[in-house]
Amino acid sequence: MRKLAAILFLLVSVLSLRAQDFSQIDSLMGVYVKAIQTEGTESKTAEVDYMIGASKDPATRKHIALWLFDYYKDSPLMGEEAVALHIYDSWLSGDSGLGFRSEFDGFDAKLFADFNRTSLIGMQAPRVTLRRPCKGKVTVPASGRTSLLWFYDTSCSKCTLEAKVLPGVLDKEASVPVDFYAIYTGQDKKQWKAFRRKFRLENKNIRLVHLWDPEIESDYLRLYGVVSTPKLYMVEPGGSIIGRRLEVENLPQMFSLAAQIESLYKHSK
Repeated sequence: MRKLAAILFLLVSVLSLRAQDFSQIDSLMGVYVKAIQTEGTESKTAEVDYMIGASKDPATRKHIALWLFDYYKDSPLMGEEAVALHIYDSWLSGDSGLGFRSEFDGFDAKLFADFNRTSLIGMQAPRVTLRRPCKGKVTVPASGRTSLLWFYDTSCSKCTLEAKVLPGVLDKEASVPVDFYAIYTGQDKKQWKAFRRKFRLENKNIRLVHLWDPEIESDYLRLYGVVSTPKLYMVEPGGSIIGRRLEVENLPQMFSLAAQIESLYKHSK
């Protein structure tokens, strides 16, 4: 991919001399990120480092870094948030960083970094201690089983829709032992109780656990990047995150992956 990067850099260099025609540079960067879309995270971070570092013009370098950061921060492709975090840490933040367009943009970028730093694909899932509906607390996710952590709110319309669809998908697709942690992010105990009465799972492979943390003592919002709901994570039996920002339609494919990991996990014990 470096050959393509070199060609694009030459074009960027020419364009940067023409009154910094960033609109044309943006088009070239769009071609570039699509060309490296199938690369792994490590390869992508090396590629973006090359593209940002290659430009000697400070304004062009900053523009490229911010364009790439925005692209990977909001990318629909699961796992690409790690590239945005790398750009933030390596190029944008700190006294020696390139900086942001405005103070608000800098605040928004820091919020993104702080709320994604601990829950990227491949990381050990943060273990948080949450409250059960009645008495007692439990620390999740537990090891030894595939885990799904679903963060929801009863006042969230998308959560309500997911709550109607999830049971059917889970009952059909969960072919491995699963701990399903339904984590209520609100504070209305009556609404939470009403939700628990309606939300039922029939698949015997699934252990449903209802939890909440109304005072947010566990810091789960930051640790799992719950700035909005719903949020759905999958964690393999060894504790590594294998799915984040999942949609219900992703679950059949994710359970297929979980079955493969489950088999490997059993053989390694």
